[in-house]
Formats: sequence, C-alpha cells, structure tokens
Amino acid sequence: MKIKAQVAMILNLDKCIGCHTCSLPCKHMWTNRPGTEYMWFNDVETKPGIGYPKRWEDQELNRGGWWMKRGNLHLRAGGRIEKFARIFHNPDLPHIDDYYEPWTYNYETLTSSPLQKHQPVARSKSLITGENIQVQWGPNWEDDLAGANVTARQDVNFRDIERERYLHFEKVFMFWLPRLCEHCLNPACVASCPSGALHKREEDGIVLVDQERCRGWRYCVSGCPYKKVYFNWKSGRSEKCIFCYPRIEGGMSTLCAETCVGRIRYVGVFLYDADRIRSAASVRSDGDVYGAHLDMFLDPNDPEVISTARAQGITDNFIEAAKLSSVYKLAVKWKVAFPLHPEFRTLPMVWYVPPLSPFVHTLDDSGREGEELDSMRIPLKYLANMLTAGDEAPVRAGLKKLVALRKYMRSIRVEKAPDLVVLDAAGMTVAMAEEMYRLFAIAKFQDRFVVPTVRREGSENLYISRGEFGFPTEDYEEQ
Repeated sequence: MKIKAQVAMILNLDKCIGCHTCSLPCKHMWTNRPGTEYMWFNDVETKPGIGYPKRWEDQELNRGGWWMKRGNLHLRAGGRIEKFARIFHNPDLPHIDDYYEPWTYNYETLTSSPLQKHQPVARSKSLITGENIQVQWGPNWEDDLAGANVTARQDVNFRDIERERYLHFEKVFMFWLPRLCEHCLNPACVASCPSGALHKREEDGIVLVDQERCRGWRYCVSGCPYKKVYFNWKSGRSEKCIFCYPRIEGGMSTLCAETCVGRIRYVGVFLYDADRIRSAASVRSDGDVYGAHLDMFLDPNDPEVISTARAQGITDNFIEAAKLSSVYKLAVKWKVAFPLHPEFRTLPMVWYVPPLSPFVHTLDDSGREGEELDSMRIPLKYLANMLTAGDEAPVRAGLKKLVALRKYMRSIRVEKAPDLVVLDAAGMTVAMAEEMYRLFAIAKFQDRFVVPTVRREGSENLYISRGEFGFPTEDYEEQ
C-alpha cells in the first residue's frame, strides 16, 4: 500500500445559482495576459448543452482520456510513440471556434465620433487578428438554455434517453455545471505530453505545466477529456488550472471556492492508495470505474492507515486535514457526491453532488419505492450518464438521501414532529442527518475548507531556525 494525499473539491449542484462569481476572480487572477483571452480555468455551463469548448464530452469526436483496448488501458489518441510519429500534426485538437475567438469592441468610435444623424456602433474586433468579426460563440453561450433547443441535441448525456421529449418547453429542465481542471489521479494530459512538461505534484496531487519544458505540441490539450488544458497562442506554451496552489500551500482555499456566492464548494484532503490507480482505471466495464475509484480512498481515522501514512512521509497536518475534511464524508462515507464522467478513466478529483429538481407530478405516500425520483424533472438517467457512466443505482441512492434529509428537516421545522421513517427508508440515522444538514445548509468557513499548509523543507519551524545557519565553522577557520 502506497499512501498519497490529494487536495480535492466537491461542488453541490443543488445550490449553484449560475452567477459565474467563481469564474470572474479566476479569470482576473490567472488569465489576464495576452494569449489567454479565451481561457477560462473555471467556467459555469448550463445543462443540457454542449458546453465549452463545443462537445467536449463527446470522446468519439475528441478522442481524449483512456479506454480499454484488447484488455489493456490505452490513451484514446494513442501513446507516445504514435504521437512522436505525427508530432507536428494533431487532428484531435479543438479549433479556436470550438472555444470562441476572443473579442473586444471598438469603443473609440463611440467616444470620438462627430455629431451625426445616426448613433455610432462599436463593432466587435478579434483580440487575435484585430479584424472585425461576427461573434457566434462564447464560454457561456448556452447560459440559461439560450439556444439549447438546437445545441442540446448533441449533448451526449442524453444517451439512452428520448431527448426530444425533454427539449420541449413543457418538459425542459436546467441546472448549472461549474467546471475546472479535475487534477486526476490518472491524468491523460500528463501521459499525453511528449516532453514531460506536465506533472502531478507529490505533496498534494495538483497537476501543473512546467513552462520551461513545454514545447507547445498541444497533445495535452487533445488528451484531456475535460478540455481544461489550453494553448497560449502568444507564448506558445500550454496553460491550465493550477488549483490556486500558492494559496493552497499557505492553507487557504482556491479563489473559485472562496468567492462562491452559493457556498456550494468544499475543499479538503483525501488519503488514497496509489498502488490501486492502474487497477481502478483498468476495470473492464465503464460502469465499474466509479466503484473502483471509491475503493481507492482510505479511512483517515483508521490507526493502521495513519501509522502507514506517517511512515511513508505524509505529514501530520495532512493527516489531520483528511480527518476533518468534508470531502471524505460526502464522497465516501455518505456517498452523495460523484465524479464527472468516470468512464474517461482519468479518476477525477473534483466531484459533484447531483441536483434535486421538482417532481413532474404529485405522488401520495402509497407510491412504490423510488417512484418520486423517477418523476423528477431532471431525468435520473441524465445524471447517471454524467456522473456514474450510466449506472443509476449510486445516483438514486444519493438522491434518496438528499430527499430524505429535506423531508426530515421539514418535519422538524414545520410539522414539529420528527419523521424518522423517511430516514430509515434512506438508510440514514438522526446523527447523520443532522451532520449532513449542518454541512449543506449552515456550515462555517472552516468546515467547508480544510486545507493544510505545505512544508517541503521538513517539519522544523523555519521561523525559529532562520537565524541558526551561516558559514560552517571549519570553512570560517580556514579563511
């Protein structure tokens, strides 16, 4: 058993209000330079829809991530030998129009226009070429289902669903999906890079790009199935979400999480067995990847895990953070959070709590078990296709807990009589329901974000020992 620590994030989609407040500070902090105008390390997409870049979820088109071929795990776009053979030709690379061509407006025509009969118009100009362009796409072009009656027909999450039924006005559904780099345990971008510029940090699992080693071949862009690696057209280097690692090293949360208005994000630490990465990513069926991924996580309260982690170099502050982190409870203990498209086999570490939605029709108490969830406006199969590779059972169980929690808290607040039957039906206890309620509804800042500081130099107190070092005595005597 090889224990590693991973900083991870969980997002509660039931509370996301689509305000894009998470995207803006990230944009202003990390991608405010020439060549990064079209980059959004964090973006918020509207579902159903094809997202940003266009159709990023369709790996039959993009050939990103991993797949099982002849019983072995392979990159969909081919290994390093195949990439070296066509290193100057990458047919799987998205075009700029799949993202959008960044633009500004010719404001000078408004401020310096002479008196005239008609009001002057500021035309959109490309930030890349400087020429006038017709804007036809953007990072949140489908916001609030704008044009979804056309684009959502290509949404791959409608697999095995009668999509036309849910695209009519009377049946349509909507929720928001904030996305950032998944900082995967088995990152396809790292494996796809011929120069070895991408790497996964030993201390916290954050995936970064070494700007000195990057040669701009962009196989990381096509290899990432989530399309969260970008090419800087100005510098000729790849860039990606860095999980705000300068803040993480200081024990602070990411900008997107800290500025979230809906308080939907939870940041913490997982302990996992790195020896299981290959076996978990190599299970035969796509539907089994989620279960194998779940089995990799280790109980941070297990004495044997703690002693082994310490022996293998995991510091005490990471172990304590893993004990206190909410991410372990949401993903492993309660099983109400799920990875995004586990069938990509990258073992992502940004997980999501699925959204609840209104019931299409009212049911009485004599309805069969599970009928309420089947009548939700958001199809259960759609959520399963997005979060568990089509397996409805885990998503159904997670949503059942969320529905039971709502009913139980309503029975306390409104009816003044706790309904324990709904908790028993969902396999929940009163203590579990109260803890889950506190975490989802009234959690404090320190409960949602448990981030340990990073010490590469060791466990000594550098503030105290900073004045103890100078020239060695023997060297001084020789001089």
